[in-house]
Formats: sequence, C-alpha cells, structure tokens
Amino acid sequence: MEKDKEHLDGLPTYTDAVRRPWTNRRPKRRRVFRFIALAFLAYFAYSTYSIARNTKRLGTTLLIEKLREDHSTCASLRRVPVEQTATRDYNKRWVNGTKPLLIRNATIWTGEPAVGTSEEDARLGKGYAWISSDIFVDRGLIQKIAKDISIKSLPVDTAIFEAHGRQLTAGIVDMHSHAGLSSVGDLQDDVNELSGDITPYVQSLDGLDPLQPEIQFIKSGGVTTSLILPGSGNNMGGEAFVVKFAVGKENGRTEISQQDMIADPDRNWRYMKMACGENPKRVYGKYGERGPYSRLGESWEFRHALEQARDYVQSQNEWCAAADNIGPENMATYLPQKLQWESLGAVLRGQVRINTHCYTIPDLEAFVRHTNEFKFRLYAFHHAHQTYLVPEVLKRTWGGTPAAALFADNMYYKVEAYTASEQAGKILYEQGITPTYVSDNPVLNSQHVVFEAAKAYGHGLPYHVALAGVTSAPAELLGMGHRIGKIVETFDADIVVWDSDPLSAGATPVQVWIDGAAQFKDPVELEKPIVPPVTPDVSLGKAVEKKEIKGNAIFTGITHAYLDNVEASYQTTDHAVAIMNNGILSCIGPCLSELLAQDPSTPIVNLTNGYITPPFTAFGSYLGLVEIDAEGDTKDGPPPKEGITRAVNGLSFGGKHLTAAYDHGVTNAITAPNSGSINAKGISVGFKTGAKHRLEKAAIWDDEIALHYVLTLSAKGDQTPSISAAIEMLQAKLLDAIDDLAKNDDSPAAKKDAYDEKAYLRKVVTGSLPLVLTAHSADTIASIIVLKSTIEEAASSSLGIAASKLTIVILGGAESHILATELASASIAIVLAPVFPHAQSWDQRRGLTGAPLTNGTAIDALLDAGVLVGIGVEEVWETRDLGLIAGIAYANSGGRLGFKDALDLAGGNLANMLGLKAVGKKEDWVVWEGSPLEIGGRVRGIGGAGGATVWE
Repeated sequence: MEKDKEHLDGLPTYTDAVRRPWTNRRPKRRRVFRFIALAFLAYFAYSTYSIARNTKRLGTTLLIEKLREDHSTCASLRRVPVEQTATRDYNKRWVNGTKPLLIRNATIWTGEPAVGTSEEDARLGKGYAWISSDIFVDRGLIQKIAKDISIKSLPVDTAIFEAHGRQLTAGIVDMHSHAGLSSVGDLQDDVNELSGDITPYVQSLDGLDPLQPEIQFIKSGGVTTSLILPGSGNNMGGEAFVVKFAVGKENGRTEISQQDMIADPDRNWRYMKMACGENPKRVYGKYGERGPYSRLGESWEFRHALEQARDYVQSQNEWCAAADNIGPENMATYLPQKLQWESLGAVLRGQVRINTHCYTIPDLEAFVRHTNEFKFRLYAFHHAHQTYLVPEVLKRTWGGTPAAALFADNMYYKVEAYTASEQAGKILYEQGITPTYVSDNPVLNSQHVVFEAAKAYGHGLPYHVALAGVTSAPAELLGMGHRIGKIVETFDADIVVWDSDPLSAGATPVQVWIDGAAQFKDPVELEKPIVPPVTPDVSLGKAVEKKEIKGNAIFTGITHAYLDNVEASYQTTDHAVAIMNNGILSCIGPCLSELLAQDPSTPIVNLTNGYITPPFTAFGSYLGLVEIDAEGDTKDGPPPKEGITRAVNGLSFGGKHLTAAYDHGVTNAITAPNSGSINAKGISVGFKTGAKHRLEKAAIWDDEIALHYVLTLSAKGDQTPSISAAIEMLQAKLLDAIDDLAKNDDSPAAKKDAYDEKAYLRKVVTGSLPLVLTAHSADTIASIIVLKSTIEEAASSSLGIAASKLTIVILGGAESHILATELASASIAIVLAPVFPHAQSWDQRRGLTGAPLTNGTAIDALLDAGVLVGIGVEEVWETRDLGLIAGIAYANSGGRLGFKDALDLAGGNLANMLGLKAVGKKEDWVVWEGSPLEIGGRVRGIGGAGGATVWE
C-alpha cells in the first residue's frame, strides 16, 4: 500500500497539469518531463528522416522514387529477346467467341521436312511433301493435324470447312511493305519522314491507317502478315512493325485500331528500317548546303549516329552498374535517357531487328563494316540486287549472315538495279544465304507477292525454298518463326486454302484465316478443276547456253503447236519434232523424211513437253525508248507539250530490257513517245526486240502504228488544266481535221507537213490510223465513247462517208469493266495495263481485284461483253512476264479463254485491234520447254527469216 501511495504521489495532479510550465516543479518531475521531450524529439527526427529518405536525397533535389524507377529500367535495357519455346494454351491475339474450326480433306504444306531428315537432305528439298490431312483450330492456334479427325471429339460449336483436297499453306508473310501508310489513290503519303536523314526515332505505326482498302486487297492474295516499314528516303528511316491484316469485327477482331493489328502482343522484338545508296543521296544531297551528297557522306551519317548511340548506351550501362553497386538512392544523377537515341540504343543492345535497303557492292560492304565496328546484327538486305555477286562479303556481317529480300525480276529501273539477275535467289541459296521475296508495296501489288516466289521457282530456285521465301523464311527473320509461317501444331492459325498450287500461275485463295477467324464472308471461288500440287522440276535450275544459228536445227519432244491459226497436239508416241531451216520452221510433226535428210552435225535440242507458239508483242510500255528508267540520259525523253513526235526516231537497240523481253519470247514491241508508265503521246512504232539497230532488215516492221494521247490524271498540266479540257482539246483537233478534209484542198503540201500532228489527225478521222487513248477512269472512258460517236457523225456528215469508223483503242482501262457493254457496242478495244490494278491512282480506284473479293476482274467482264481485249504492262521490266500474265488470265477465266485465246491477248488481238498484219505465221515462232503460260515455261528457240536463236 505504501508503495502504491508513493506511486500515486509521483503522478502529476490536476493542478500540476494546469500550472505554467517549469514552475513550482519538483526536480524528479523535471527529469521525467525532459525524458519524454527527448523521446518525442527523437521520434520527430526519425520520422522526418524516413520521409526525406523516400522523397529525396539529403543535400540534393533528386527524387528517390524516380531513381528507383530508373534502376528498374536497367532490367529492360539488359533484356535480350529470345525465341519463345514454351507451349501455349492460346494465342494472345485470339478473340474469345471465335468458333473452333475443322478444315477437312486438305492437301497441306507444313513447311517442315519429315522427322529424321538430315539438314543436308532438307537443303536439297528431300523430306518436304504435301500431305493429305485434316486440321483442327481453336483458341487461335493450330491444335491438331491428323487424318480423319472425328467431329464427335470436337466442341459442338466447331465450324467445318471442306477443302476438297485443295492445297493449304500457312499465311503468306511479306517482310517489306508500306501498306496502309499511303491512301487509296495516293492522296496522302506517310511513308517517309523527310525532316532529317537520321530519324531512327519515328515509328511506322503512327502512320498506319487500318481503314485503307488495300489491306483487304492484299489479304485476298493470302498475305496474313507484313512488316510495315518506313520508306527508304533516309539512311535511318525509323522503327517498323509486324502486323496482321485482320481489322474490325468483320475480320474477327473486337476493334478497329493500329494496336490491334500488331502481330505479337508481347512485343518481343523491335524492328528498324535503314537505307543505303541513291535514295537518301537524292533526297538530301544538295551541294554546299546539306548532305549526304555521296556514299562517303552516307557512311559518315551512319557512323556518326551509331557513335552517339554507342556513347548513350555506355552512359546508361555505367549508371546501371553504379546503381547496382551502391544502390539507386545514392546515385547523384538520374539514368541518362534521350528519346532521340532510345531506338538506336536498342539496336546496339540487340533488341531490334534491322532491315536495310541496299543494292550495290559499295553499299553492302560499307554496311557490313558498320555492323562490325558497332557490333549490331543485320537481318536482311532488301532489294539487294548485287548480293548474288558477293556472298562472301555478306558472310562477314557481324552476328550472322543476313538474308536477301528480293524481287524476282523487277530490275534495271535504276543504276543500282542494273546488274540484277533473275537467278539471284538460286545463286544465293547455293551459297548458303536465305532468299525471301517481297512486294515493297505499292512498288509491287503485294496481293500477288506469292507470284514473286513462283517466278523465282521458275528461274531455278528449288520449290521448297521458293515457298519458304514467302512463309517460313521471313517468319524466322522477323523473330516469329515459332508461331507463324508454318502449319505446325501450337502455331498461330494463319491459314490459306488455295484453288491451285500457290506457286502456279493464277493461284488464288479460296479462304483465309487469321488467328483462326475467317477473313472473307461468302468469298468468291473461281471455277477451277481440283488438281494435285506441282511436282517440283529440278531441271529449272540447269543453265542453258544461248546461241545464234544460221543453218538448221532440230527440236524434239514437241507436244503442242499454235501457228497459222492451227492448233495441233502430239502424243509422246508420235515423236513430234520441229525442224528449222535458216530461221524458218520447215516441218512440225513426225517429219520422218525430213529427219533422214538432215546432216548428222545438225544441232538437236531435246525438249520435255515442247510448245511452239507465235511470239508475244509488248504494247504500252516504254520498251525501246528507255534503258534505265530513273536515268534521263538513258532514255529518249518525254514528248513535247505542243505537237507530236515519232517513236521510231528515238529507238535505242541492244539494251538489257530488250534482251530480257526477247529471251522471254517477246520478239515484237509497239512503243510510243512516253512521259512515263503508259502515258504516251505521239506516233508509235512496231519493231523487233532482238534487232541490233534500226537499219537491220525487218528491225522496224511498221514505223507508224497509231496516234497516242493521254487522258489519265497525268493529262492535267499547264496547257490542259483539267481532264475535261484535255478531252475537249482532242475533240477540237479531230473536228478541225474533218474541216480540213472537207475543204478538199488538192494543192501540194510541204513534205514536212506529212509528219505534222494535223496530218495524222486527218488519217485518224478517216479510219486509216488507229487512235490510242490512255485512260483508266470509267467516266473518262464514257466521254471517249461519246467522243467517238461525235467524230464519226461529223465525218459522215462533212465528208460524205456513209459508215465512217474511228479505230479507237483504250490503253489502261482499270475501270473499263463498268462500261463493258457500252465499249462493245462502240467497237472500242481495251488493252489492260496493268491487268490487275490496285488503285495506285484515283482514277483506278474502282478496279476489280478478283477472287475471293470480286467475281472476276476487268478482263472477265470485258470478255463476257464481247470487247476485244489485249494485255499490256505499265513498266518496262514487266514485258518479260507477258506470257505469265496471260497465263493468269487463262487459268482464272472460268473457261472464257482457250489456250490460243490466251496467247492472242499479247499477240493476235493487238494486231486485230490496230489493223496490223496478223501475227503467228511460220516465219515468226518461239519454241518453249513447258507451257509459255505456266511457271517454269522456258524459251529454247526463237526464229524468223534469216536465222534463229537457240538455248542448248
């Protein structure tokens, strides 16, 4: 009790509590109070320190929280992307609600050799095969590949697609495209950021428009995935993105957005576009003002930028190492971060896959040096036309040998492309370098990028490598080889069912799936027989030697002949041959007595499945007036603004374009003075592509074919500010010609007047000279139909010609299908150029892209209406492909065209519509090994009066 009392006495009383401090206190109480006060001060100091420690360093203004965030960034800087190998339960792009899918009775190209195939055998194509199987898809993945999958074992809501034995492949992967970065009709362009030469920090995704119609066009060609690159105007153009072409609810997505198109939601890899050579020089090189002006300057631009990026990376590495050592809260600075160098820094950290536009040996070798100096990997040289010449240089690239992303035969269009080869892919593969095939859309229409792979196969690239070049090979190069590019269980369900072998002429998708979702509702399916896949022809890789022959030659193994308007087929047992005597085919058939009469030394060309056809005729291009499209010194030049010129005076023989055309069976050409593409004005000439000069016998077979004018968008200029003005001006000229003729002035004219525009117009209105008008728009074509009627009526009235008829041919004709019936009634012929337009200009926007989107193309509608149709080309290099373009039309015509009809699209029809002497006589012939309308058909002989060329 006493202790309790003492304890109570020691407590402050109420009075003590209200007294003024430090007064009337006993010493013991003062000590207790001091202890409490000190404890409170200690707690306050600790709390203040703790708060400060979590907000800033003592003596600095750096935020601890920001320092710690910076330190966490170090982990992402050190991250090295790796290929994902873990089994996936679902595709992260899969949209819940997408029904499971069973594709039955397909003939499948898995993209892999059979299990147990050695690497050496696989390179030779052994172990690869088409297999008959079903395929089950669910959750965005290929779940099962097996024969006769039981429907009972599948979810009840599984959709079933019957393939009927048709070929099935992985979706096509185009690793060089600018799709969606410019608009339909080319009304806007976000391909290049040209504010500076070094722009690694811009992103193509920021310009990608998911609503561009070309996305659907491209996908209708089986393309499911593309690398969308910035353009090649800059040495460092910016970051690229891999996207899939499924957009919006109609394509099985939940939204319309750029983000939703990204192929890899995890963003494991980043991508960048760089470029060497002429493009950046052309854009930036201005003497004394800015650069790069030369390749020397370009190398400096590359190295200077990479040097700054290297310094940036080093500063970050040093900061991260120090923060690891002493803790981020003790750092005196924040982590160095500059948005300008972040992308290029990621390149040096190995997080970005570089794709570089480079053509020539100097460009290739300089870039190889850059990779070794700055230790970064390059995944592919694009365009890369000279890579086949220097495979050993490519193999010195740091980090591994890059691939070559190529065109099959688009070449000679500028100096950098002038040493290209159709065999480049074959040569590179033989040297251990991977070839892939790309569109560079819109340079080529990537709806048909698989056609590039097909042509590469035709030029000798092994079948399995050519097909890999647009499927598994680009997938691997994009770091996505574990999920796209093959038909393998656990891979993304990006699938195409084709109506024929994808490497055959005219191959068209029946249906396309992306992440298991069908992309076309009620797709149009062409009427084609179901045929087995192509049997790879290894003989296509064997070289043949070109020889000029003046005497006799014998071609064996002839199975088909199409000369003198007669079609003949020969069975192998008939031992059909063709005997050539001084360029003339003297006998086709068994020819027993003729064979006995031959000298034993007569050259013999042994063929498998030999065809004899008339030669093809190139119409509409600049062929013969240009050698290197981008170089003014190598071409005749544009026609004058006033008056006209004759193409015959500007012809230049012996170039690579003419040689390539000739070697592909195009021995005739009709060319007019040209300002680019098909926009011709003046008098066209007919000539032989194989002639050595103008004075050679029969080199010029008609020096005045037709009078040409331009009524495309290119017609608008100083003299003709509108299309309407151009049409009215032409109409006025034609009416003036009628008035001149009506005057019936018989006085002799100066000789020079015979070559005057008015003289040619007088020939046009009397029907003795065809009028060729370049036009695409249906509205312009309608005006041409009215123009024809107006001029014919005026000629009939003023000249007393009861049935005056103008011969009008429209060149271009992208929208001609809209007026097919009216064109037939007006007897106006159409030369389609291009045959398969893709809205590259506003006046082509209503062109037909074909199945599975549209029921046929323009050629089908025109043929159905009875219009006389020919095929032309826009660009000179395409002339070599005339046979294959005719073959696509033939394969996809649904029976509208017979074989001879298809040949006539680039021959007899042109002669008929222009009133020329019919082609196809025995004095002009081409011998092919294989069909000229199919992939792999090769010219083995070309002849005419006086001599022949053979390939032995």
